[in-house]
Amino acid sequence: MPVERLTAEDQLMLWPDEIWPQEIGALAILDGSSLLDPGGRFRIEAVRDVIAARLHLVPRFRQLLYIPRRGLGGPLWVDVPAFDLSDHVRVVPLPAPGDEAALLLATEQLRRRRLDRSRPLWQMCFLPGLPENRVGMFVKMHHAIADGIAGVATLGALLDAAPGGPAGPAQPWTPAPPPAARDLFADSLRRHIDGLGRAFSALAQPVTAARHVMAGWTTIREILAAEPGPRTSLDHVVGPGRNLALIRSDIDLVKKIAHEHGAKVNDVLLEVTAGGLRGLLRSRGEPVENLVLPVYVPVTLRQPEARAQARGNLIGQIVVPLPIGVPDPSRRLAQIAAETAARKARSHPSLGAAFRSRTTRRVLLKVLDRYPVNVTTADVPGPQTPLYLAGARLLEVFPVLPLISNVSLGIGALSYAGQFNIMAIADQDACPGLDVFAASAKDELRALAAATAARPDRRQQR
Repeated sequence: MPVERLTAEDQLMLWPDEIWPQEIGALAILDGSSLLDPGGRFRIEAVRDVIAARLHLVPRFRQLLYIPRRGLGGPLWVDVPAFDLSDHVRVVPLPAPGDEAALLLATEQLRRRRLDRSRPLWQMCFLPGLPENRVGMFVKMHHAIADGIAGVATLGALLDAAPGGPAGPAQPWTPAPPPAARDLFADSLRRHIDGLGRAFSALAQPVTAARHVMAGWTTIREILAAEPGPRTSLDHVVGPGRNLALIRSDIDLVKKIAHEHGAKVNDVLLEVTAGGLRGLLRSRGEPVENLVLPVYVPVTLRQPEARAQARGNLIGQIVVPLPIGVPDPSRRLAQIAAETAARKARSHPSLGAAFRSRTTRRVLLKVLDRYPVNVTTADVPGPQTPLYLAGARLLEVFPVLPLISNVSLGIGALSYAGQFNIMAIADQDACPGLDVFAASAKDELRALAAATAARPDRRQQR
């Protein structure tokens, strides 16, 4: 059996995990009419049967993260000796009144519970009790398993494109024994020799090698040499608690806004984030004139055709300055679009390659402490046709981002079935008034939509 080591990118997600849990997630809302019995009980057995029949499509869901002793190489995935699906797929009924506030509170309570490393690192909880037979579904997995795009592909493997898709019986599964110490040593030695071979090959091609080194250094330099962000009330070391808020929109509207302003969908998300920050900081009496706040923006390094089967992590990172002080949303969007286009045009190696060494990571932590970035965003494209779980239609999906260090506010967006849904997640102490941010972001979307509608139709001008 081959040894399945974590990649450098996957290992990077383990680095801050003890202090700041690196678990990604999604909050979905299902039409639960077919999953509730006449007494209102959620039929968890039916859902588990469907998931059991699909587990062969998601090998990581029956594997453990194993960290061998020194000298035997890096972390790897091994099959769990005994697997019980009920440990991972559970029901957590919502308390009355079963509204959106109760759903978000329950989601935060579930998010806050750490995944048990003695088990596969994922969990799916169903939260019945919403009006009109709707059921919440909160899914989380460790970031070492997947980034945002791979997370969408992983969840998609458990879903159907039609309500009547047969699950079929679960495929037989026998856990493979973990590799012996001698096998791990041999694998580690082979990888070390292969690495030396690549290093010698690089010496024979100095120009190509220099380009790779410079590409990695460009990413590090861009993050480390960015202009220091101004101090605001968001500059706060992240604690354990979070506040959550939902923002709903339409992907066709967002695409139209982007098109009319010469921007991308991700630029619209950044502009909406800027509007939300402007409203939040003004409500706190903080000056916003001429204010520019840097934000982290992940950049996928996957080719579009490879995303449906994506696994693990493969992302770069850019820092984009948000012109909070510009009062006009259209002008802000134009500036943001220009900034992101310039930054994305540069080479961006993966984060695992850029921050592979411990020394580099220590230096990065010190720099982040001196020049903190307090906001991160992520725009994840999802399927544009409705999906179903055990016959129940997936009505809405919102991504749940992890926070780290001084990054006290995360804004994640996911497009699904014509929707463009955003979840804001914030450190409870740094951002107790997250509803103010959400209201300001919604106002920003309305202002952009109005400005777009007021523009002359370009097709009529041609």
